[in-house]
Amino acid sequence: MELADVRNVLDTTAKKLADFRGSLDLENKEARIQELDEMMLEPGFWDDQQGAQVIINEGNGLKAIVNEYKDLVETHENLDMTLELLREEPDEELQEELGKELAEFQQKIGDFELQLLLSGPYDQNNAILELHPGAGGTESQDWGSMLLRMYTRWAEKRGFKVETVDYLPGDEAGIKSVTLSIKGHNAFGYLQAEKGVHRLVRISPFDSSGRRHTSFVSCDVMPEFDDNIEIDIRTEDLKIDTYRATGAGGQHINTTDSAVRITHIPTGTVVQCQAERSQIKNREKAMTMLKGKLYQLELDKQQAQLDEIRGEQKEIGWGSQIRSYVFHPYSMVKDHRTNEETGNVGAVMDGDLDPFINAFLRSKIN
Repeated sequence: MELADVRNVLDTTAKKLADFRGSLDLENKEARIQELDEMMLEPGFWDDQQGAQVIINEGNGLKAIVNEYKDLVETHENLDMTLELLREEPDEELQEELGKELAEFQQKIGDFELQLLLSGPYDQNNAILELHPGAGGTESQDWGSMLLRMYTRWAEKRGFKVETVDYLPGDEAGIKSVTLSIKGHNAFGYLQAEKGVHRLVRISPFDSSGRRHTSFVSCDVMPEFDDNIEIDIRTEDLKIDTYRATGAGGQHINTTDSAVRITHIPTGTVVQCQAERSQIKNREKAMTMLKGKLYQLELDKQQAQLDEIRGEQKEIGWGSQIRSYVFHPYSMVKDHRTNEETGNVGAVMDGDLDPFINAFLRSKIN
């Protein structure tokens, strides 16, 4: 990269950093961090463990944003100094290295910009992710387990904590359904991009004739709320059932009916939880999940009304897949909403979802 081009990029990114500082309200964020740190030092802070965790999560989220911004500013200053050094003493190897570091810096600027744009009321929340295979028996149930691994790997790479809330194994392989709690800053903000139907095309390992099969799995995502969220749920609108918990590979097998299923009768919304050995704790988690589902249902209703006003027709069903994963006769993963695609299917199935998530979030903003 020519030095003049480097200068132009650095000038452009300097303006972006200045914009970031204005939108960040940095002074207030730093003041809030100090306030939260002082709260954590107070006697009895851990008496309410759930409340304490909320405070810790808020502090960690704010620190992550402030520290990342400061790191970007420092990197920009270092790149600027390197450019001035090259103007005084040209060095071909150093100039090549500067070009690589500048490209990485631009990527970090883009990622940070995207993070700041996750400004929805619950984008910063943990996420509840559900996978439900469609028709197709073992084939689609196996596809469900592949997506389960993909989302688990994506979350782990981001440093998020993954907890299996409910798990129903398939008849021969895979899953009939699974519910995950994915805990981390902006987990819901990112994973909302994955809500929809995911389509797989491959040669089935379960077909002795070696034929090509198409399978579908629905992915549902909702924010995880703490107990302080106010969503009106009437007791008389609930049907609560208990059943014996099961688990992946025979794990978490209980001899009591500790698992809980709650049905919200007016909407037909169903949630299940078997993560805990205690029926009371499973019921509490299930109620938290129900709040998230009802909130998401209201958002979907509002979006449907907006689409009707705009004249948009969106089919809801297995034909409305958001993304296709083609293993045969060629290799490609393509998002039908943004046209983002890649031929590296293996990387995607190993959790490399950020290009698709980022493209979707930017499309919502633009």
